[in-house]
Amino acid sequence: MFRPVANGLRTDYPVPGLPFINDERLPLDNPEAIERTGRDQGEGLWGRTDSLRGGGWVAFTTEPKNPAYAWAVHYHPDRGRTVVLVDDRSWNRLHHDWVYGHNGFLYRHGGYWWDGTTWHRPSVVFDGAYERYDARPVKDALTVTAADLLIHPADPSKAHITTIAAFTAPKAPLPNWFDHLALWAEHRRRMPDARPLETCVVDLKAPELEPGRLVDRAGLAKIAGIPEDDLPDPRHGRDKLPEPQDHGASGPLWSQPVARDWAEEHRRDHGPGNLLSTTSAFGTPQPRGLVDDHNRLTKVIHVDGEQTEEAAKALAWWPAVVLTGGSNSLFPISALRTTLVEAVLSHLARDAEGDRSTMWLSPLYDDVAKILDWYIQHKPNSTAGLLSAICLKAQERLDLHPATVGSIIRRSLRLHSALGPETVDTLLDMALPPSASSREN
Repeated sequence: MFRPVANGLRTDYPVPGLPFINDERLPLDNPEAIERTGRDQGEGLWGRTDSLRGGGWVAFTTEPKNPAYAWAVHYHPDRGRTVVLVDDRSWNRLHHDWVYGHNGFLYRHGGYWWDGTTWHRPSVVFDGAYERYDARPVKDALTVTAADLLIHPADPSKAHITTIAAFTAPKAPLPNWFDHLALWAEHRRRMPDARPLETCVVDLKAPELEPGRLVDRAGLAKIAGIPEDDLPDPRHGRDKLPEPQDHGASGPLWSQPVARDWAEEHRRDHGPGNLLSTTSAFGTPQPRGLVDDHNRLTKVIHVDGEQTEEAAKALAWWPAVVLTGGSNSLFPISALRTTLVEAVLSHLARDAEGDRSTMWLSPLYDDVAKILDWYIQHKPNSTAGLLSAICLKAQERLDLHPATVGSIIRRSLRLHSALGPETVDTLLDMALPPSASSREN
């Protein structure tokens, strides 16, 4: 998640706690001119602008007078403009979110985002059926505007507008930020066509963001159902944890809904492997399919009576591994995955042609379902990726909703999987993409 370091004086959406910088040098009505402010103006300087699909544009430029920072501007014809200063090395994440992220344009509290009408939780759960993060609205969200905050007493004479040349990012939020907000509001009175303060969104309030409800690393691990030591180490895997909503004496703090979202995503990545893991003859956890293959090969080798059982186990292990292993596999597992995707799509295309109601879509052919079951048992950690690929291509090629595809896969595996219906349901509840995970009646 990007971290702004200051507000532009002419922004319509001030970030709480950050100073305001005089941005009069920026031609805010001309994105190409903003781009040219830094682009090709000297070593290490750059600029960029892009149009937005829903109307409006974004523009970025290194600040020539202080090249450690860059200006970022988001403009929408109905929602006005956001003007923030960011570290010059972090603009690319903000650019991606604004242009491609499907996650609004206003971000608060570690990634909570606003699309102009609704607040959503941070982008944590990825929906592979649409190749984007699942948008999850915040319960009982309250939008806080500048007008709401300026009801409280504030003294603009105790604030100041910073100049860019002398600016250094503060290490902590400004303690008297309401005074700075009041000074910003005074400047807006001199701006023609300034948006009313009632439409200038500043912050979000929600029950889940109350300090007493946030959880630390131990709470996050408890919600995820894993030992705290199994959480990514903040020194090496911080990007694998959700952006914290706050920080306390013991470290980062998260809202409980964000923690549950992370737990859901963690289960999608790791749950199938744990669910379909069993103990091998050597006492190690391995995929169920591999263990079954090893046990069968052990019996074949041992049946002639010339090998002891222990020797048979040892001789059978590597043949079992190379059947479905990695780069040394004797079986083209990657080709099987592609073939499985196409086989399922072919079946869906045949049943869906002629505008037939999706309620008449039939389960997969027995052999296709059995091969799907074989693949899952041998490559359980690849289950979520395989199911996401099937759902994605089905909605792209056949306009079938992921929930429909998920229902057919569930019905087919219930009929033909050696895992049994209860294990199939547990597996698919965690492995299907969010849009496809609704249970079949």
